[in-house]
Amino acid sequence: MGRRIQETTPVPGLDPATLLIASCATTFLVCVQFFVSWRQHPDSPCLGYWGVAHFIGSLASVGLAMRGHIPNWISIGVSNVVMISAYGLIWRGVGSFEGRRRHPAWAVAGGIAWGLLCLIPEFYGSIAQRVAVASTFAALYCFGGAWDFWRGRGEPLASRTVAVGLLVVYGVCYAVRVPAAFLAPLPRPEAAIASYWVAVLCLAAMLFSIASAFTFIGLVKERAERMQSVAARTDSLTGIANRRAFVETADRLLATDSGTALLLFDLDRFKAINDRFGHEVGDAVIVGFCAVATETLPTRTMFGRLGGEEFACLLIGATPASAMLAAERVRRTFAAVALPDMPDLTLSVSVGVAVATPDCDFDRLLRRADEALYVAKKGGRDRVEMAEYVLRVA
Repeated sequence: MGRRIQETTPVPGLDPATLLIASCATTFLVCVQFFVSWRQHPDSPCLGYWGVAHFIGSLASVGLAMRGHIPNWISIGVSNVVMISAYGLIWRGVGSFEGRRRHPAWAVAGGIAWGLLCLIPEFYGSIAQRVAVASTFAALYCFGGAWDFWRGRGEPLASRTVAVGLLVVYGVCYAVRVPAAFLAPLPRPEAAIASYWVAVLCLAAMLFSIASAFTFIGLVKERAERMQSVAARTDSLTGIANRRAFVETADRLLATDSGTALLLFDLDRFKAINDRFGHEVGDAVIVGFCAVATETLPTRTMFGRLGGEEFACLLIGATPASAMLAAERVRRTFAAVALPDMPDLTLSVSVGVAVATPDCDFDRLLRRADEALYVAKKGGRDRVEMAEYVLRVA
């Protein structure tokens, strides 16, 4: 998004006013792209912020390009206030993408502050001061957006680093203008539109608009794809790994780790709980068991729901004794859960335990754990049974 900057010698063959118009057209097209993408992803308001930012940025470019043809209070004052606010909205959009709560007023605070300073005759009469302060606000908004993206790097998105670099580079372009405004004073304010800096920043603005569209929209799409991938591997009721995710992880762990134990849990008399108390209570029991197991099991575990009331846990580096101890701890803790509002609700879980050997795959391990679970059920439920340690090759 192009904007007014300090004057230097006009650039032969390169008309900054024309570049401002070109920048306006480019920015408007990017604005349309953001709004189209927002329609496709209505749950991503950041796209709306970025779309509005580029829309008002395109309007500001028109105002700046009309310098000398419209009143200065519009071409200089209003246009620069709007342009600074556009960068503020880009920063606000980044904050929205990263889930940071900020009042929208902060996005336009820089532009309003610049406009209020223009009411001071000494400030308005100094092009260097106007350029330096406006550039400072624009740079701060760019650096602020880069910092927000960087702080969210815990979410692995391929385009995140590109977005950080893009905002940092553009922020540096504005930061360089601050000392340049004083080191190269402008002798003829009325010719500011022909400044070399205008041409440079117009070109940079067009590149930034195009690159930001690809990068920011790419980030939104990458997040959506990642969320879909996570949802496909997550049990919707409990939030833990579903059967698909658990089996894939188990196959990988068994191929690389030794001393892995499988704990197979099955909630006792769960159908009777659903029939007597209703499915809402049944769902609450499942969620409650997950909370108990997650809190009770050792830290190095893979815990998931295989389906219905059946759950599984992989213990890494476990021995038969430690696996039995972990299973027994979960069983006792769950059996101790009591609901004062439902004194007749009794909770218990049966557990089958199997420890892997070097030649063991997950199917064999699961089969042996299931055999041990069957023994626990036949033995009266609410108990832990261990499968024989040396697994036979099927």
